[in-house]
Amino acid sequence: MRIGIIGAGHIGGSLTRRLTALGHEVQVANSRAPETLTELAEETGATPVWARDAAKDADLVILSIPQKNVPDLEPGIFASRKDGAPIIETNNYYPQQRDGLIAAIEDGQTESAWVSEQIGQPVVKVFNGIFWKFLLERGKSAGEEGRIALPIAGDDAAAKVIVSDLVDELGFDPVDGGTIAESWRQQPGTPVYGQHGSADETRAALEEASPERTADWKAA
Repeated sequence: MRIGIIGAGHIGGSLTRRLTALGHEVQVANSRAPETLTELAEETGATPVWARDAAKDADLVILSIPQKNVPDLEPGIFASRKDGAPIIETNNYYPQQRDGLIAAIEDGQTESAWVSEQIGQPVVKVFNGIFWKFLLERGKSAGEEGRIALPIAGDDAAAKVIVSDLVDELGFDPVDGGTIAESWRQQPGTPVYGQHGSADETRAALEEASPERTADWKAA
């Protein structure tokens, strides 16, 4: 697939490394000029681009930037992707640690719904709760003992199939995490966040979740 990645931090960079190793054509961007990604491009074979060009003709786009920076994305930045290409968002809202107060999320809007509203496009939520080194190093073959499961939330069934297949290809068990309205089940502070469990453990953790944000994940 042709995959556009906006954000080259721990998760975006790890996905760039893994996806190029699997043979995907990756266009990667950060908030600066493409030449700032020369080292990553030389390491992986990915093509560094401006953020506005990352989605061009992409079969799938990954958005992996700080939550507070989502409104700063150029309008229409995803319009050049192929018809039906899913947009994965890996974001988390860290009000005390990084992002400051985002009123709509504090008032109960799911983090992914807020991202979707900001960019004007549907999203699929995945990769937000896995430690980046595990994403980079702990993919396993299907059926192998100790394979980590990742919850996937989204409203478009076809998009979730594409994303589930990619998660499996990366070496993780995809688990249906429900709709975007239910994506609070995998936000920071929930049982599944950072759990790195099996598929059964992940399903159980999703069921145990509460929509109430815990103190560590509310604005101070």
